[in-house]
Order: sequence, then C-alpha cells, then structure tokens
Amino acid sequence: MTTLADPVPGGRPGDVARATALSGELAGRGVHGIVLSYVDTAGVGRVKTVPTAKLPAAAARGVGMSPVFDTFLAHDAIVTTDVLGSPDGDLRLFPDLDELVALAAQPGWAWAPVDRITQDGERHPGCSRTVLRRTVTEAAERYGLEFRAGIEIEWVYGRGDVPDEEFVPATTGPAYGATRQVELSACTAELLAALAAQGVDVDQLHPEYAAGQFELSVGALDPVAAADRSVLVRQTIRAVAQRHGLRVSFAPAVTAGSVGNGGHVHLSAWRDGVNLHAGGDGRYGMTAEAESFTAGLLAHLPGLTAVTAPSPASYLRLQPSRWAGVFTAWGPEARECAVRVIAGAAGGRGREANVEVKPVDLAANPYLALACLIAAGLDGLATGAGLPAEVTGDPARLAPEDAAARGVERLPVSLAQAVAAFRGDRVLREALGPILADAVIAVREGESAAVEGWDEERIAAAYRWTY
Repeated sequence: MTTLADPVPGGRPGDVARATALSGELAGRGVHGIVLSYVDTAGVGRVKTVPTAKLPAAAARGVGMSPVFDTFLAHDAIVTTDVLGSPDGDLRLFPDLDELVALAAQPGWAWAPVDRITQDGERHPGCSRTVLRRTVTEAAERYGLEFRAGIEIEWVYGRGDVPDEEFVPATTGPAYGATRQVELSACTAELLAALAAQGVDVDQLHPEYAAGQFELSVGALDPVAAADRSVLVRQTIRAVAQRHGLRVSFAPAVTAGSVGNGGHVHLSAWRDGVNLHAGGDGRYGMTAEAESFTAGLLAHLPGLTAVTAPSPASYLRLQPSRWAGVFTAWGPEARECAVRVIAGAAGGRGREANVEVKPVDLAANPYLALACLIAAGLDGLATGAGLPAEVTGDPARLAPEDAAARGVERLPVSLAQAVAAFRGDRVLREALGPILADAVIAVREGESAAVEGWDEERIAAAYRWTY
C-alpha cells in the first residue's frame, strides 16, 4: 500500500513490469477484463474497465475519467462547487496492484481499487482513498498510531422476478431464523466460497432482523484495506445473488417504517503492536488514550453523520429504539448507543477490543467515513478529552434532565441538519480538505433538495436499488 511519501502510482519503479506479469497470469486464468473501482462523494461505486492486456498501460499512464463524478448525486444529477462539477478536465485512474484480485463470482473479470491522479501527476484532492491514506499516515507520524478497522455489511435479498420498482423478500422466517439460512443456503454457501477464493477473511454470516436481511462481518485490516474490502465484498454479494436470480439492496432504508441496513464501523488504535483499547487502567480495559479517542468520536458525531449517513434514506433508518445508535451516548456492549465499547471475550481482549460506531450505513463512502472517524478520534486524543458517564439500556428512555446531565442528545434527524453540523465542524472539514469538504456539502444539499416534500415511502423507493 502506498503512503503520501511514495511517488504517485505510475511513477513507482517496477509497476509496469509487475502489471505485465499480472496481465499474463490473469489471461492464463481466463480473465479478460479489469474493473477499476472507486467510490464517489455520494457513496456510489463507479468503475471503468480495461481489457486484461491493457493493465500495463493502466499502471504506466492510468485510465482517463472525468473529475465531475465528485459532485454527482446518487441518481446522477450533477451539482457544482467553485472547483468541482465542471465538464472540463480529466483525471487518471491508477490501479493498486497490491489489491488486484480475480473475481470468483464474475468469471472473466478481475477487480482493483484505484487512486485518482491529476494529468500533471499529482494526487487529486477529491480522491477519498488518498484522503484516508493521508489521515492514517499523519496519525502514525504524529502519534505513532496504527488503526485496525472493519465495516459490517447488511443487505436484503429481494426476488428478481418482480417489477424493478418493487421489493419482495427472497426468504421468509423470523430474524436470525434458521429458515432463512436454509432457504438461501445455496446462495450464501457460494458467497462464502467466492469470498474465500478472493482472500477475504469472513468472521460471520447470518440472517438479520429486517425482511430478507443478512449480515456479514469480516476481519479487521488497516483502514485503507478495510475500505477496499467493503467495496469488494459488496460487489461479490451482488454478483453471487444475480447468479441465483436474486437482487440485493444495501440501501439504508429498503422500505419505510422498518429496520434498515447498517454499515457499522469497528475501529481500534494500536501502538507498537499493542491495542490501546485493552489492558489499560480505564473503564472496560481502555487506556487513557483510548478513552480520549472514544470521547472524540462522541463529540463529533453530529457532523460525522453528514459523512456516515449521507442519504435522505439514511434518516429513515436512524430512528430510536432500532439499534441504530441515534444518541450521543456510549456504553459497554450497548447496542442502542451511538458508540459501543467492545472489550472482547476473555483470553482474546488484546486482539478483539475496539469501539463500534453505529450511525453508519452503506450509502457512505467508506474511505470518507473512516477518514473522518479517525480524525474525530485523534481530536479527542489531542485535547485529552474525557468520556462522560456511560449509558446502559435505551437512551430514548432517559428522562430529559438525566439525558442533559449525561450529555446525551439526539443526532440529526435529517440530512439538512447533518450538513449544518458538518459545516460547523472545523476538525472534520480540515480532515477532508476544502475541496472535498465543499463537495460533501454540495452533494448532500443536492440530495436534500431532490427529495424535498417527498413522503418516507417515496424516499425509500427512490434509493432502494441505488445502493
């Protein structure tokens, strides 16, 4: 994986020779094309593809793609900032050869995330993968910290033989029920096989709460690799489902009035191979630094939601008493709090302890989400922030005076409120840089304007198959 100190892709010695060798190896395995993948500001996966034989050229010079996608909305309308949104200009997509993988569920194709580089050979300020890498690098240089991250993936299976606008669950049975596992066992077994073939370390796969819903958890990685993996896993889930005549939706709210799909983030800070969230003198084994890091997450949650819950449909999901974490509260294994502290099981706490941030869904660009979460935690670390009193049970049931005393507040209830909080959060805007922060604001405001006056069911339907 590159760092900011490395030459930009295409300028690294050996890239072209390595790409040439990979091209020949992939062609010998029947791979005909390479998917070059990134995620835009609205959280939509965008791609270009090249024939396998053109991989060396892509490694040497990149593949052209317009920077206008930085200000695309989820439904492909375009907004503008003072820098982005013009039809002019071009960028180069450079594949990360370290992450290139043949797609087991899409025979004939391989996949690689890309870095977006300007025509002059500089890193594009709107490239979210670059922003996350920069954040991780700065944390290592300033604090000697590394991070391990994992993104949970929830989705629903819908029948593929119904009209495009409809959602009919592809399986029946109760939440976490054995019925669902049996009815979709062929599909989910193929999914596990495909992920294993692609080198993805799966921890769990199980039916979830909402109709037709499943959840998959993967092993923790460094943040850039964790974001890459989130994109790859979703591509694989969708491809396997299609082979079984099913559709999938990762949208925050598939139908109005029901539990939605989350993308909870698990995050831990490490120094010299030691997990700061375990073995300390603080609450639940946290070190003082881990407590301050967690306090930073809590303090910035209102502005964070503009990045972690970026769709109008996100706020159909972010409802009290649905385990979505809609209050600025933390607690040990507290699934209704926005921040859940996980100490881990006896014997494994040094490896397992982490914090889970719950008001995150899969409309979020995972690179932006992780960059902002780490920046928020580091701000708590820099200021020595202290954690307030923990909360157990459902924060929605706290008496108003008790909630106020504990600093428990409702997170934004609309995307417009989240954008206002993001505008006022200097730490988050500086973490992204002015160009990308302005793009986040413009895209979120565009999404809000597009659905103004719509009822909840219309909003859910509009985004159902976008993510």
